[in-house]
Amino acid sequence: MSTSIDGTRPLGARPWIMLVVAVLAQAAGTVLQSAPAFLIPLLHTERGMSLAQAGLLASAPTLGLVITLVAWGALTDRIGERWVIAGGMALTALAALGAIFASGYLGLGAFLLLGGAASGSTNAASGRVVIGWFPKHWRGLAMGIRQMCQPLGVAVAALAIPSLASSGGVGAAMALPLVLTAVLAVASAALIVDPPRPARAAASPHQSNPYRSRLGLVRIHTASALLVVPQFTVSIFGLVWLTVDRGMSAAAAGIVVGISQFVGALGRVAVGVLSDRVGSRLRPLRWVAWAAAAVMVVLALSELAPVWAGAAALIVAATATVADNGLAYTAVAEIAGPFWSGRALATQNTGQFLAASIVGPAVGALITVAGYPLAFAAVALAPVVAVPIIPRDAGWDAAGTADGRDAAGAASAPDAAAASTPSADAARR
Repeated sequence: MSTSIDGTRPLGARPWIMLVVAVLAQAAGTVLQSAPAFLIPLLHTERGMSLAQAGLLASAPTLGLVITLVAWGALTDRIGERWVIAGGMALTALAALGAIFASGYLGLGAFLLLGGAASGSTNAASGRVVIGWFPKHWRGLAMGIRQMCQPLGVAVAALAIPSLASSGGVGAAMALPLVLTAVLAVASAALIVDPPRPARAAASPHQSNPYRSRLGLVRIHTASALLVVPQFTVSIFGLVWLTVDRGMSAAAAGIVVGISQFVGALGRVAVGVLSDRVGSRLRPLRWVAWAAAAVMVVLALSELAPVWAGAAALIVAATATVADNGLAYTAVAEIAGPFWSGRALATQNTGQFLAASIVGPAVGALITVAGYPLAFAAVALAPVVAVPIIPRDAGWDAAGTADGRDAAGAASAPDAAAASTPSADAARR
């Protein structure tokens, strides 16, 4: 049993178990989304597929994900989290099975598109599990842990997919996401319980549609899209900058990028804990935005320093530029409330994916024209612009409702503990 930060009641093991299942479910979906990118060496060098065709194939899961995110969010708001996550994982497993037996690359791409679309179920629903079961003084930590699902999934895919593909082809590689998503579909159905929500009849006008009553959510979506610019600049161009521009070996640069991913994942947890301690999501989000701007300037200036200093600057930049994700995600869910959090989180993700799709070609063109240092310095302007857009702390300090729930619709610590009893779980099932 763990004690809540405010010392009210023990939180219990069940929320943490559901958090682990939600993290693993989204990580399993990320394995499928990442798999085609790690199939490119096989498809290009051994099977003669052009890089353009391989890149299009690799983008198919992400395209499917973006198309369906808001729909999954709306379904989560309507039927709950448990069956959205479990059903989405089951559909992802079926898509992976189809990819194994697909005839031709067109069929493979179609099943990858469907797999990405199905895996989007965890993006909104798993966030709602955290918001619904954890009291607000635990959510920063919990959401920071949840944000580790993407680097975890990418790491699993990076380690396993190339070797499986080289030994058994595309079918063997796609067997991994098939097994993972099938297992997580069963685990989600068995272990996830929909968080308690107030009756819809008692919902305030703000809870009925938070987008009508305030601009806070739109401002967070906009600021997050701007903060994607330095994040994806570092993730897309960091490796090639180290190897081509700074002369580092590919093996050494790969180690640096791997370390940056690991440290960045820990950084998400750290800023989540910080937000719990200071009682705010949005204040630390502004701090992170300033930090992202500063590290991009440092990264630009590191061109004048030895290569090891550039590698260290890249690790720091990779850590700072991803730290905003969990903060913004938690703030969106808390402000949106229990009846709109699924759609709001899906909108948040959709905006970030769309912004990320622009970063590659835009920053790539800027690097071609101006070089890496000036491009990195120019990218620092995006988080600077984001700072005044980030709203004040309206979500965190919102008054609780009459039934003891906070603004996000989750029970307070004593109520959450009582709500997770076996009898209550059975009633919700």
